[in-house]
Amino acid sequence: MKKIIKNGTIATAADTYQADILIENEIITMIGKDLSAEGAEIIDAKGAYIFPGGIDPHTHLDMPFGGTTTKDDYETGTIAAAYGGTTTVIDFCLTEKGAPLKKSIETWHEKASEKAAIDYSFHLMISEINDKVLAELPSIIENEGISSFKVFMAYKNVFQADDATLYRTLLQAKELGALVMVHAENGDVIDYLTKQALAEGHTDPIYHALTRPPELEGEATGRAAKLTEMANSQLYVVHVTCEDAVEKITEARNKGVDIWGETCPQYLVLDQTYLEKPNFEGSKYVWSPPLREKRNQEVLWNALKTGQLQTIGSDQCSFDFKGQKDLGREDFTKIPNGGPTIEDRMSILFSEGVKKERITLNQFVDITSTRAAKLFGLFPKKGTIAVGSDADIVIFDQKVERTISADTHHMAVDYNAFEGMKITGEPVSVLSRGQFVIREKQFVGEAGKGQFLKRAKYNTSLESGSEQKLPV
Repeated sequence: MKKIIKNGTIATAADTYQADILIENEIITMIGKDLSAEGAEIIDAKGAYIFPGGIDPHTHLDMPFGGTTTKDDYETGTIAAAYGGTTTVIDFCLTEKGAPLKKSIETWHEKASEKAAIDYSFHLMISEINDKVLAELPSIIENEGISSFKVFMAYKNVFQADDATLYRTLLQAKELGALVMVHAENGDVIDYLTKQALAEGHTDPIYHALTRPPELEGEATGRAAKLTEMANSQLYVVHVTCEDAVEKITEARNKGVDIWGETCPQYLVLDQTYLEKPNFEGSKYVWSPPLREKRNQEVLWNALKTGQLQTIGSDQCSFDFKGQKDLGREDFTKIPNGGPTIEDRMSILFSEGVKKERITLNQFVDITSTRAAKLFGLFPKKGTIAVGSDADIVIFDQKVERTISADTHHMAVDYNAFEGMKITGEPVSVLSRGQFVIREKQFVGEAGKGQFLKRAKYNTSLESGSEQKLPV
């Protein structure tokens, strides 16, 4: 059915203006004043902003970790994402050493295909580089449409890859047109500090942060940037938390290295003291990298404003406080790492960023949607409001005030990391490819309606991203 959205203020990464939007057959077919079409449903967005659907480039849904599995799967996770204005997620597909990469991809398709309520894609973890892996990578990009690979520099003896693996992945990515992502922490030193802390009897959640100091994030970020420069490749640093890492990214960018940085809402508004909460409540805030001292928050906000960091991912990785987080009650290393953040990602950035004039409205759209679409081969199909783009649209009430709470969120997890935080602005209605997923703050979508997105190769010239074509 045709739809016309009227009376709203359209905001993209480049412009803010008032116009109507005509939607036909899942795409935007016309933008202009006083549009009409026979039989079209009229959607009144008076007083609201109209944004392109959010793209969350960093999620972990239905993911095994630490002897358990994340509480939110592709159904609950994508429904919560939609409530928050996100219409596309890019989830991390874990791989097993010695097993074909395609086997892992098939496993992740099985997790998602019957459950996802919004569109989705995968990043692929690279834990080893050998002849078999190298032989598979071209097909992964060309046939599977997966053009981003993640290498862990942390989680020793679990996910951590050595520097040679990272360097060879960077070389291959340059040749094949892929974007390499890194979790940048020095896993070897963290392993040493962790064992030392436990030997001294330190088991509380705060020691998760104290054994992963910001210097080790900065060191790993700088090392990854230097290897990227040597390989003449491209790098995306996930979940940047601190001044040490921002400095290394800025330094590399100033030298012309093709490096990009992502932060997350939790690092912008929460700090290390949350891990000191009594009665083991601090375990709710155990994730990696850890929360930092509060002074780092303004560094991150300034980096978003000046363009040294470009995107915001949720790093959604939810575990219940009771029954999962408490696996580490006697040993902080056994607390499952991760938090529930997918639903509040966009609203927090709007409230704390736009409303407090830390970033502009157009920067908000770029950070939450457009830049990720360009970096990960989805633009202009996703990430903007333009004729020919998918009708992924958020109708956003900029004035409503609410308090974040586990009592009202839509994630499956039993707590909210931002409990009690008062924010301004939230999505009212959300459309995915022209169909309502959220309508007047109610879920009206359907599990399994989300589509897997095959993505284009990495485009080294983002400013010409409008020329990027998607694989069929």
